[in-house]
Amino acid sequence: MKKVLSFFLLLMLTLGLLAGCGSDSPESEKEPESTDESTGQTEAEESAFPLTVTDALDHDMTIDEKPERIVSLIPSNTEIAFALGLGEEIVGVSDHDNYPEAVEKKERVGGLELNVEVILSLEPDLVLAHASSAHNSEKALQQIRDAGIDVYVVHDAQQITEAYESVEQIGQVTGTQDKAEDIVSNMKEEFAALREKTKAISDDERKSVFFEVSPAPELFTAGKNTFFDDLLQVINADNAAKEQDGWVQMDPEAIVQLNPDVIITTYGDYEDDPAAQVLKRDGWKDMTAVEKEQVYDVPSDIVSRPGPRLAEGAKEIAKVVYPEIFDE
Repeated sequence: MKKVLSFFLLLMLTLGLLAGCGSDSPESEKEPESTDESTGQTEAEESAFPLTVTDALDHDMTIDEKPERIVSLIPSNTEIAFALGLGEEIVGVSDHDNYPEAVEKKERVGGLELNVEVILSLEPDLVLAHASSAHNSEKALQQIRDAGIDVYVVHDAQQITEAYESVEQIGQVTGTQDKAEDIVSNMKEEFAALREKTKAISDDERKSVFFEVSPAPELFTAGKNTFFDDLLQVINADNAAKEQDGWVQMDPEAIVQLNPDVIITTYGDYEDDPAAQVLKRDGWKDMTAVEKEQVYDVPSDIVSRPGPRLAEGAKEIAKVVYPEIFDE
């Protein structure tokens, strides 16, 4: 039980959390550039400051100059910041950060519990917090503010359009608005391409998908008002748990009644062979997805973090739901 609860707490942090923009080209596999040497953009960045903004917790602040030292407290913020070309400016990241590879060289500043002492020692100009965890870290964040450091709390995005806003918010407070607009535009293009590729799927061909976001015995799934549901809409598939709202725990028998065509797990990084676990689960052998062995694992990070890799996540889902369309 403790293992499952610890896993789910980490998962929820990761979900509040979801760089590469999921292109078919090999360029999408490269790490984002850490700096932008364009003189014109540098002048534009500098002219944006001082900047007065209001964050997700309604804190008003004025950022006097373009931040040169940034600490990110959640993986999604970090992925966005690197995609914005801020790799050199990032001096600290959360214990849960794992992308891009360059984060391995950054100072760790804590996870569910922040190490304020380490954060202050890094002398950041800006700390990028997140609404999904800010209330649990309220005391620590206030200590950072009291030290004269700007703390910007990014909104807790749960849908694709809100993910665009997260990119734009971080772009604004870091003086990288032009790059943020480019990222959002690219994401929109990639989602549009997926919609175009799957629009011919008829109602009879449309598949239902159940997301299993934590292993037995406590089976959680994603209902409506989640990224997972949004991504299924993009690829013209149905969410088997669409009557549920948000992230919910479901009884195994209720899941059997949903009888999905495909089951997608998202915890392969934490559990060995999750598909095999699902396929041998008691009472599930007559479920369509199990009977036809349509059970797959998709990395949680690319489908749950509100950032540039969501388009890549949608494509990975599409490949297992509609392999006949996406076989290359």
